[in-house]
Amino acid sequence: MELNHRFTVPIGVEETWAHFNDIASVAECFPGAQVTEADESSFAGSVKVKLGPIALQYNGSGTFVEKDEAAHRFVVDAKGKDKRGNGTAGAKVTVTMTDATGGATDVSVETDLAITGKPAQFGRGVMQDVSDKLLGQFVACLEQRLAAPEPEPETAAPEAPVATPQPGAHAAAPPTPPTPLRPPPPPPTEALDLGSAVLPILARTYWKPALAAVVGLLLLRRLLRR
Repeated sequence: MELNHRFTVPIGVEETWAHFNDIASVAECFPGAQVTEADESSFAGSVKVKLGPIALQYNGSGTFVEKDEAAHRFVVDAKGKDKRGNGTAGAKVTVTMTDATGGATDVSVETDLAITGKPAQFGRGVMQDVSDKLLGQFVACLEQRLAAPEPEPETAAPEAPVATPQPGAHAAAPPTPPTPLRPPPPPPTEALDLGSAVLPILARTYWKPALAAVVGLLLLRRLLRR
């Protein structure tokens, strides 16, 4: 199953290339994805998928089979398997970046997807629409992250003057240093709710046949009552 997508990010191609090579950072913008290991040539992680009452977790790995920095193009081969044995997923993803007007970057993503199990019941048309919706969420997160200003470095507070004790006076105890605040824990990785993405698309695509079936059942029920 081949899927094609294009989008634009509001930064230059060199910065975009550097950002996409940080797989762990990019994965934070994709619902349900988590990278556990990564280096310059490979990565490993998991993707949590929710399909109605069914929860799937694909554990797998990916390898950069091609990386052309001059052309700003890379190819990733990724494979995963549901930990409960409910299916597999594999994808060969080709990403190409080109300069766009206004200092932006056009990104082309070509995906050769192979899946088995529950998600395989949807056809290519539905999967293309679902991936378009998910990519829209991904790009919105990515743009928000890239457009966010970098935090300013903290400046050290001026030292308080040390008071000289008077003769016969008791020296005051030194002030207790404030307890450093611990950074908040990272938010839990939410599962990719594939059901909520698929159902509106199925309703939009198949509402006419469904409506005809309902009308037919109502007519049949009325005839049987006579």
